[in-house]
Amino acid sequence: MSLKQFIDDHLPKLEEVLYDLVRNIKAPAQLKESMLYSLEAGGKRIRPLFVLAVCDLFHNNKKNEAYIVGAAVEMIHTYSLIHDDLPSMDDDEMRRGKPTNHVIFGDALATLAGDALNTLSFGVLARMESVTSEKKVELINLLSIAAGAEGMVGGQVLDIDGESRTLSLPELENVHVNKTGALLRFSIESGAILSDATVQERSALVEYAHHIGLAFQIQDDILDIVGTTEELGKTAGKDIESHKSTYPALLTLEGAKQKLEEHYELAITALRKIDKNTTILEEFAQYIVKRHN
Repeated sequence: MSLKQFIDDHLPKLEEVLYDLVRNIKAPAQLKESMLYSLEAGGKRIRPLFVLAVCDLFHNNKKNEAYIVGAAVEMIHTYSLIHDDLPSMDDDEMRRGKPTNHVIFGDALATLAGDALNTLSFGVLARMESVTSEKKVELINLLSIAAGAEGMVGGQVLDIDGESRTLSLPELENVHVNKTGALLRFSIESGAILSDATVQERSALVEYAHHIGLAFQIQDDILDIVGTTEELGKTAGKDIESHKSTYPALLTLEGAKQKLEEHYELAITALRKIDKNTTILEEFAQYIVKRHN
């Protein structure tokens, strides 16, 4: 099966589960409207699709669990984008080709919609009926680490701090292992948990996730320079305007492309440690380093 066929097979059900989890909560109508506005704006859904891809690798036939875990991680990702776009953060007016949440709903409701998506993600994990209590606790704990001070939020703080100075390569990697990589790692590792992967298989997948997370960010940095606002669905050149430390700024554009290829090769090498058909995960790696938006 090709990556395109895999996505075509799973994306409709994934989005159905994601939207229904929000539509079915008891909450003020305007809050749900704001939450759904950003969820339904689209996106590549790479994180939830990684959950499904790892479950597919192990022939895990309990797909509903993977859809719910994927929905939870997409809620976290979307909340982070809503908050990133706020005037007090990146002050962006365009996301995924549409006006950002606060432009439509105002700063206060956009902030609360992000808060609601964040907290709902943990609730949907806790309420999974066909997952053991031990697995649910492990998933909730790992997501709290990946999304919080020890992961994404901590990485965002380091990123803001880095705007005022030039970061070294290890410092820049530390920012993005947390800011971007932590949720990708959770997505991949959660699939291993759901599928009862061995310690060795899980370790190889975590290694793959580490390099994919860095490759994802390097390509983002490259696209910020070579892409257009129309292609990216968000404001191009924002990193340069904000004086952020990026891979091209630190390594040159050509050096960033070389570093991207290096992390891609290391990700593929990690997959070689798994004695299974890893074609879909390999194609995901290729997509990440070659994507245009």
